[in-house]
Amino acid sequence: MTFERLLLRVRTVPPLTADLLVAAAVGLFTASDAAVNDPDYRQADWFTWLLVAVSVLALVARRRAPLPVVTVTGAACAGWALYGHIGELLNLPVIVALYTVAVLGDRRRTVWTGAVAAVVSGAVALRVGHDVVNPQGLPVLEMIWPLIPLLLGEAVRMRRELLHEYEARAARAEEDREREAARRVREERVRIARELHDIVAHTVTAMTVQAGVALDALDARPEISRKAMRQVRDSGKEAVRELRATVTVLRERDDEPTAPVPGIDGLGELAERFEGAGVELVVRREGELGGLSPMAELAVHRIVQEALTNVVRHSGARRAAVSLVRRDDRLVVEIADDGEGGGAAPGREPEEGGGFGLIGMRERAVAAGGGVEYGPVPGGGFLVRAWLPAGPRPEPSEGPS
Repeated sequence: MTFERLLLRVRTVPPLTADLLVAAAVGLFTASDAAVNDPDYRQADWFTWLLVAVSVLALVARRRAPLPVVTVTGAACAGWALYGHIGELLNLPVIVALYTVAVLGDRRRTVWTGAVAAVVSGAVALRVGHDVVNPQGLPVLEMIWPLIPLLLGEAVRMRRELLHEYEARAARAEEDREREAARRVREERVRIARELHDIVAHTVTAMTVQAGVALDALDARPEISRKAMRQVRDSGKEAVRELRATVTVLRERDDEPTAPVPGIDGLGELAERFEGAGVELVVRREGELGGLSPMAELAVHRIVQEALTNVVRHSGARRAAVSLVRRDDRLVVEIADDGEGGGAAPGREPEEGGGFGLIGMRERAVAAGGGVEYGPVPGGGFLVRAWLPAGPRPEPSEGPS
């Protein structure tokens, strides 16, 4: 049996059983020392055995009443000395009691107990006259020995407190890690839901609109119908490509190439998908649009995508305009239409059941370090305005001198 297993078994012993075992072991050693017949000292008699029984039985209550047990065992030890018994193990009960006071108490109680025990031990030594140890008659060693079990108990108590603090810190660290992991899982779930919403909602809306155009023009203008169906096919392929890229990232398949993250360069292709949907779309760019982080590029693409999807689905607009303007260290994106102004009021979340598009736009902008606002405009129409950090302007390259 290894020492660790033995220690675990000892720790599982009930306290009362452990105290009985300790009292029995101490009683065995104390009684064997008291029974020694040394002709130079008093022989054991009924009073000797009474003191042995009292001091040993008191140890059974050492956990519940450590100070009274120290008093009883200390009185028994002093009684042996004053009665004329001298032995190496007669003070073993009070040693165990002093250790218990220190290991189960606090430092202040240990200090006071040590001071009283040292004074009493020194006074007993002076009374008995054991000046053989010290030529001056000062019982220095007799005053020191009670402090040894107290120091040992204090060291054990401090070690236990330190281990308990380490365990508490480890438990708190584990809880913090679990909370952080849960937070990251929630954030990842929101991000995945936002990506799937933006991909599916936009593509399905565009395909529905183009399919309607193709159906309406099927007999009268078949060329428009064919063009609309081609756009339906292209939109479906694009949706499959983006979904596959998202699933690949989730599956952590490093051996498969991932599609590039949509950004500002993909806005032209995005605008083409709305051709034939009955909305005249204008895209305007102003200033240097470089310097955006990949997260900001994706946020711009998805915000414009969601806003145009809402234009087609809800506004009934005939015209829409997308503008991207560089203003110092940020990029301002505006999507305006001349529809009926449907959507949420400025600064307010959409009503329950109204979809997650506007919420997703705000979350994307905030995650990229910017913000978004939206609402109807005077005279009709709806406006979405987002701003994102664009970094410092690129320095103009110097021409040849």
